[in-house]
Amino acid sequence: MQESKLFELLHSLSWAEKVGQLVQLSGDFFHGEELSTGPKQKLGITEETVKLTGSVLNITGSETTRRVQEQYLANSRHKIPLLFMADIIYGYRTVFPIPLGLGATWHPELIREAFEVSAEESRSAGAHVTFAPMIDLVRDARWGRCLESTGEDPLLNADFATAMVKGLQKEKDGVMEGIASCVKHFAAYGAAEGGREYNTVDMSERRLRQDYLSGYKAAVDAGCKLVMTSFNTYDGVPVTGNEFLLKHLLREEWGFDGVIISDYAAVRELIDHGIAKDEKEATQLAMQATNDIDMKTGCYANQLEPLLKEGKIDPELVNDAVWRVLKLKNDLGLFEDPYRGATPALEEQTLLTPENRALARQVASEAIVLLKNEEELLPLVPNKDKILLVGPYGDKQDIMGLWAVHGKASDVVSIKAAMEKILSPDKFSFENGCDLLDDYQFLGEFGATKEQIASVGMTSEQRIKALDDALSAGKEADVIIFAMGEHTMQSGEAGSRTDITLPEIQKEFIRQMIALDKKTVLVSFSGRPLVYTEEVKQMDAILQVWFPGLEGGNAIVDILYGKTNPSGRLSMSFPHSVGQMPLYYNEFKTGRPLNSTTHRGRFISKYLDSPNEALFPFGYGLSYSNVQYSNLVLNEKQMTDQLTISVDIKNESERTCLETVQLYVQDVVGSVVRPVKELKKYKKVQLAANEKKTIHFTLCREDLYFYQQDMTFDAEPGEFIVFVGKNSQDTLNESFELLE
Repeated sequence: MQESKLFELLHSLSWAEKVGQLVQLSGDFFHGEELSTGPKQKLGITEETVKLTGSVLNITGSETTRRVQEQYLANSRHKIPLLFMADIIYGYRTVFPIPLGLGATWHPELIREAFEVSAEESRSAGAHVTFAPMIDLVRDARWGRCLESTGEDPLLNADFATAMVKGLQKEKDGVMEGIASCVKHFAAYGAAEGGREYNTVDMSERRLRQDYLSGYKAAVDAGCKLVMTSFNTYDGVPVTGNEFLLKHLLREEWGFDGVIISDYAAVRELIDHGIAKDEKEATQLAMQATNDIDMKTGCYANQLEPLLKEGKIDPELVNDAVWRVLKLKNDLGLFEDPYRGATPALEEQTLLTPENRALARQVASEAIVLLKNEEELLPLVPNKDKILLVGPYGDKQDIMGLWAVHGKASDVVSIKAAMEKILSPDKFSFENGCDLLDDYQFLGEFGATKEQIASVGMTSEQRIKALDDALSAGKEADVIIFAMGEHTMQSGEAGSRTDITLPEIQKEFIRQMIALDKKTVLVSFSGRPLVYTEEVKQMDAILQVWFPGLEGGNAIVDILYGKTNPSGRLSMSFPHSVGQMPLYYNEFKTGRPLNSTTHRGRFISKYLDSPNEALFPFGYGLSYSNVQYSNLVLNEKQMTDQLTISVDIKNESERTCLETVQLYVQDVVGSVVRPVKELKKYKKVQLAANEKKTIHFTLCREDLYFYQQDMTFDAEPGEFIVFVGKNSQDTLNESFELLE
C-alpha cells in the first residue's frame, strides 16, 4: 500500500480502532471456530476489544494462522490484518544451539545463515515477527537468561546482533523475504542485580553506553523493525515507562522509527514497581515514553481512550504509535497478502529439510567448546576402545533448551543414537547410571502437579540399580563418557540459580565411577557457565556442548571421534566459584591489583578462598591441533588514524583446524579508569595441516573511543598495549602510542 493511502487509513480509524492496533493478546483469545474471550474476564477484555486487536502472541502453524486471520478480517471494518508474533529464539522446527552456544562459534556469518533458515521456516508457518534476537550483555552466570545471550563482550554481542537481524530480515531486491526482528530486552536486562530474574539494574550512564548498549545499537543500525522493553528499572525508572531510554535515547538519539513493544504484562507491572498507582497511570507513563504496543494486559485496551478524553495523553502520541504499527504491517506486505504466502503445503516442504539439518549440525559442531584434553585422549578412534556412555543425557532427546518453543524432541538425535551409527555393539554400551536431579520439586514452580512431579525421575530402588549397572559395565570399559548437565528448566527465563554446579546426584555418581580408574570424558549440557572445579580434576577431557539443538548428538559424536576438529571459544568466562559473580575478562583496573608493586600479601584485591581469574577465560577453547603464534608486528609504533597489526600462526599438526585469532587492546592511562583489556578484532581462520598464515588486522582510531569524564565519545592520546592470541589470557603483546 502506498504511504499516502496508509496515511488516509490511519485518519479514517476511530479512537477505539486506533487503540486496538496497540493491543496484543495471546493465542488463547482466538481458540475454536469463533474468536474466544471467555478466559480473559480478569483483564477486562471484551469481545469488541478482541475484534479490534492489532497483534497476536504465539500462534503459529499455517493452518491455524490462516484460520484466525480469515475470521479476524471478516470482522474488520477496514480489513487491517493481524500481526502474528512468536518466540522463535534460535530456530523454529530446525532448532540450533542456544544463543550462548551460538556466541561460542565466534562466527557471525554462519549464524546469519542459521537465522535465515529460522525466518524461512517461521514464515512458512505463518509467523510475521519473532521476539529475537535477545542481545542482552550478561556477565553473571546465575542469571537464567544467559541461555539467550551471546555473552559478556560488547563487540561480539554487536556483531551477532547485526548478523541475526540481517538473517531474520533477509531481503531480496528491497523486499523482505524473512520475518521482522524484535530485538530484546532494551536495555541492560542482563545486569539484573544478583543474577535474579526481573530484578533491578543500577549502573552509571557511562557503563550503560560503553558496554551494554552496543548490541541494541548494532541491531537498530541493521534495521530491526521492533524493539522490546525490558522488565528491569534503569536509574530508578522501569524501562517500559522510561522516557530517557525509549523516547530520548532510542528514538531521538538513535533515530529508531520502528515499533516499541512492552514485554509480557510489563505495562501493568509499572504498578508493582511503584511508579503508577493504577492501570490508568501505568498506561499514561508507557505511552508518554513512546511504548507502542501493550503486550498481554488490559491497560491500553481499557485506559487509553479515557486518557484521551480527559486530555491527559497527547492524541499525536497515539497517532504516531498507530502509524508505526500500520507501517510495519505494510512493510511486511500484509495488506496485499495477509498470510504472506503461508500454506500447509509450503510449510511441509520448508521445515526440517536435509540442508537445514546439515546447517544445524555444522553450527552445533562449531559451538562445542573443548575445555580439557589430557594426554590427547580425544579424538577417540571408532571401535578401538570399548566405550561406556553413562548419564541422564546419554539417550535424552530433550537437548534443545528452554526456549525451543516449536522444536520437537522426536526430531532430535541423541548421543546414544549417533554413537550407535558408528560403533559396533561389542564396542559400545549405555547405562543411564543416575537420575538427572536429586529431586524435581522445583518443577512445581512451572505448574507441574504433585502427581506429575512424582512421575518424573527414578525411584530409590531404580537409582540403586542404575548405579550398580553402571559400575558393573564400567569395569569392562576402556573409556567412560559422562553425559551430564542441568535440567532444561534450570536455565532460561525465571531460571536464576545460586548454585551453578552440576546437580549433586550427578556429582556423586561421577565420584563413584572415577574410582574405577578408567579414561573419562565429560560431555556437559547447560544453559550457562557452570562451576567445574571438581570435574576438571576428575576428567581426562571435558566438552561444553550447551543445549545443542536437534543435531546435537551427531555434532557431539563428530567431535568425540575426530570427524570435526573442535573450534568453539567461550563467549562467557567460566568461574572457579559462584562467589566470583559477576565475572568478566574486561574488568576495570584497581588501585591494588594482584601484580601490585606497592602492596603485598593480604592488602590487595583478591579472594582468600578462590583465584581472581576465571577457571576457563573468555575466548578459551582447545582443538585437536597445536596452533603456534609468533612474530606479532605493528607497522608503526605511533598511530594517528589507523594501525596495521600482523601475526603469524602455524598449525603444527596433521589436522585441518579452525583457529579464532583474537586481538585485545589496553588503554594504559585514561581520564577515566579503563578495562585491563578489550576485544577489538577477531578472525576465524581455516588452517590446513602444517599450514602457516600471516593474519592482518587494521586498528582504527574509532576502535579506541570511550566515554570520557564529560561523556565525550573519543579516543585520548597516550600508550596502548595490543594483545593477540588464542584467548583473552594466552597472548603476545606489543605497544604503540596514539597521537593527537
